[in-house]
Amino acid sequence: MKPYIKVLLVLISFWSFGQNDDNPAVWSHAVQKLSSQEYELTFEAKIAQGWHIYSQYTAEGGSMPSEFTFEGAGQQYELVGKTEESKTVTEYSDIFEVDETFFKNVAVFTQRIKLLDEEVNQFQVNLFYQICKEVCIPKDEQFNISLDGTAFTQEAREVSVGSLEKTSELLLDLSGREKLNETIDGENKQKSRLWMIFGLGFLGGLLALLTPCVFPMIPLTVSFFTKQSGTKGKGIVNALLYGFFIVLIYVLLSLPFHIFDSVDSQILNTIASNIWLNLLFFIIFVFFAFSFFGFYELALPTAWANKMDAASNKVGGGLGIFFMALTLAIVSFSCTGPILGGLLGSTTLAEGNVALNLSMGMFGFGLALALPFALFALFPAWLSSLPKSGGWMTTVKVVLGFLELALAFKFLSYADLVGHWGLLKREFFIGCWILIFLLMTLYLFGIFRFPHDGPSSKLSVLKKSLGVISAACAVYLILGITNVVDLRILSGFPPPDFYSLQAKETDCPLGLDCFKDFDEGLAHAREENKPILLDFTGWTCVNCRRMEENVWSQPDIYRMLKEEYVLISLYVDESEALPTSEQFDFEFENGLIKPIQTIGQKWGTFQTLNFNSTSLPYYVLLSPDLEVLNPPVNMVDKEVYQAWLQSGLEQHQFFAKR
Repeated sequence: MKPYIKVLLVLISFWSFGQNDDNPAVWSHAVQKLSSQEYELTFEAKIAQGWHIYSQYTAEGGSMPSEFTFEGAGQQYELVGKTEESKTVTEYSDIFEVDETFFKNVAVFTQRIKLLDEEVNQFQVNLFYQICKEVCIPKDEQFNISLDGTAFTQEAREVSVGSLEKTSELLLDLSGREKLNETIDGENKQKSRLWMIFGLGFLGGLLALLTPCVFPMIPLTVSFFTKQSGTKGKGIVNALLYGFFIVLIYVLLSLPFHIFDSVDSQILNTIASNIWLNLLFFIIFVFFAFSFFGFYELALPTAWANKMDAASNKVGGGLGIFFMALTLAIVSFSCTGPILGGLLGSTTLAEGNVALNLSMGMFGFGLALALPFALFALFPAWLSSLPKSGGWMTTVKVVLGFLELALAFKFLSYADLVGHWGLLKREFFIGCWILIFLLMTLYLFGIFRFPHDGPSSKLSVLKKSLGVISAACAVYLILGITNVVDLRILSGFPPPDFYSLQAKETDCPLGLDCFKDFDEGLAHAREENKPILLDFTGWTCVNCRRMEENVWSQPDIYRMLKEEYVLISLYVDESEALPTSEQFDFEFENGLIKPIQTIGQKWGTFQTLNFNSTSLPYYVLLSPDLEVLNPPVNMVDKEVYQAWLQSGLEQHQFFAKR
């Protein structure tokens, strides 16, 4: 349980950043010359009351220690001895069950250095540390060191000529570029996809309403507005305003992702395919699941809720209602947090703009939470029809816990696919899901219980119904793993069919022949005089798997892909490193410089440069002479896709005759 708690602390710090003291630690540094070659560097932090910073040498298994990185050490200068510390405090941690060492009020670090290069006068020192009060916030601090006291000058990073040449090599001399901005009938489904994500968020909000953290709040809050507002009209207005603020708060949680997207168009794809981040999500979702199972309570610090509640009483008016809504978001976190985490995970699986998807999902979630408060304020007589709180809410929480556990294995599968570890092949993944649904079935039929379950009683209709559905899911998965039925309903969630325990002739989808390097595929297309299907895909792309398993598998489409086209599949999340000679720096239009070190980063940049798109899947038809044959498509149905392929063949034949 210890590593889960660590993850939770970091996760909480992400959600709560900005709700603590603005500057809990103020840093300064000084340089003292000891000799012509030796200097002593001092780093000092003034720590706000109640906060503490962990030592470099705090015990393993506890909170994260402070860590210095001296840039240029070993080349420009050498470190003389260890980084020394001022007086620390050591206390036993009940959470981590180890002695933790930390600073209170002030922290001072000193480090002696000896120059190896006498011309060195300036360098940087980076510090990663964790500062804690009621929560722990990981922070980075950068120190610009000037040995002679002159102003620190930081050289602007420039892209080398070699990097510019490699960027230029990625840029294709395409003809018919105007077609890239066109759409075909049936292809432009962005609005419908957004509404689907909104629906998923709304469903998540409805599920959150049925949990013990939220459901009992409905009659209490509505009664407050209707009885304490003075008049019925004012009570209704206040309840509507309360609902509006609930929606606003959850939508605001998605704003950082829009900032990320504006900095680097590929950053969200990069985040979604990061091995270690997916492992972190796996651990977090397992942690969420076990909180739903009742082994521990997942909650934000009580002090936050108390502060927000006090603020609502003190301020009053519209601002007071806002703080009331914020209080609800905080106190209900133990139930809404895992569902919101699932919503975040689901948006990374969806096609299109991840930030926009998340905003739409959060809007749906917040709206579902807000509606009951507004509707019951308008029609207070409906309150009598609400079911009473009881054990049925525990059942809902446990079912959500099992679903969180199933989603956790999806993130573990992502890490396995991107890392090519071969640990969670398709059969193992489906086996894990079978076990999860079997355990859910046994729980729902009362075979075993969890700590927060009440006294055993007769099975309710809800438990019986959910138990039958869970058993049906387990049977379906068993029939799928034994190839009695296909698993098209779950298409995209299990690993692809070629990622299997059974030996496959090719690692391309459906046993097709494909190239995973554009230049090799282009050379083959010119040799065979065949058009190119350029397939931008990813190991973590659910919609890519859906297209391959539901559309590419159709006999007529499969025949064209195998016989008429040269398939080039470029994985934009491929983690394999490029040879050192092929790595380069890419400069975005906003001036950001990004190192291109992996195959996936190369093809992601290639897609952005030539097609101004980061969508997955993304299909482009090209002639061997790099003529764009027709408008690109994303996820479409089989009829549209077949017509699109046929149109590409006809265009290729037309250009070939000229």
